[in-house]
Amino acid sequence: MSEGDRNKMSREERLAAKMRENLKRRKAQAREMKAESADNRVPKAEDES
Repeated sequence: MSEGDRNKMSREERLAAKMRENLKRRKAQAREMKAESADNRVPKAEDES
């Protein structure tokens, strides 16, 4: 967004935009964490044999 656009946006619109950005960032972090935990898992059937 340009500086002029930010000045025209209402408080609610600015907050909504920030919350959308935060949600996208948190979802990306959650996907990374899930992928890392899946990589670190070792199947138990192979360990016990």
